[in-house]
Parts: sequence; C-alpha cells; structure tokens
Amino acid sequence: MLAGQLGGEIDGAWWPHTASVATELPELVGALHRALGEIVDIRINWSVTEGQLDLETIATGARLMRAGEHYRRPRLMVVVGRTASAKLLVVPSMTSQALGLMVLRTAAGLPTSGGTGDSRLFETARVVMQLAEAESAKWCNPISS
Repeated sequence: MLAGQLGGEIDGAWWPHTASVATELPELVGALHRALGEIVDIRINWSVTEGQLDLETIATGARLMRAGEHYRRPRLMVVVGRTASAKLLVVPSMTSQALGLMVLRTAAGLPTSGGTGDSRLFETARVVMQLAEAESAKWCNPISS
C-alpha cells in the first residue's frame, strides 16, 4: 500500500503473505510497476540471516530500551523504478491481521479507525511507524563525510 504522494521517510508498507520474501517479490514488483515505472533496484536494511520479529515485539523492545541499548529495527525496503522510488516498511508475515492492517493504513497516510477501536493497537502502530521513520532517516539518508 503506497501513500498518495511519495518522498516521505516512509512511502507505504508491504505485507508479504509468508516469510519467503524472495518468493513474493514478483508480485510486489508487478504491483508497483504502475506507480514507479520499470523496477531497476531493490535494497533492504536487513540480513537474510536475521530472523524476523513481529511488530509488537519490535515496538515493545523500543519502549523498554534504556540509554545505550539497541532495539531490533523494523525491516525497510527501497524500491527504485525508472520514474520514482518508494521506501516501504515490510510488515512481518506473522503480524496479526488487526495490527497489520492498521500499520498498512498508517504507512500509506490513510485514516485508521477514526478514534474508535483498540487504543493499544493504535499505539503499537504509531510506535512502529516512528521507529520505521527514524530507521529510514538513518538508512536511506546517511550523513556523507
């Protein structure tokens, strides 16, 4: 799901159906072709050897973090097309449907539930997006020396 306007720290989110991201990439490339043009590059901010964590664990770890500690960062992907590029938060496949949908909508800049519903879920989605935006600022826009 993409935001209406690209160029933010996070332009949308992708929620693969399984943990096999490579298997699902052709579907993502096809879905993004219209918005980005022919896809020419894809970059990720994680190692294939890192196990995926659910978003609830990532958000909880960041909330409990003390000074000097590191938290598991959200997975990001930059998809570069011939006409545009998009920075995507990759929602882990094991994420609950309720949280996954809320994160997809939040990442795309869409309204969530209009103030009703599970406030804990909304707070988790908000923390995940803050972490993703901070990671995007560091990873996608490194300070050059």
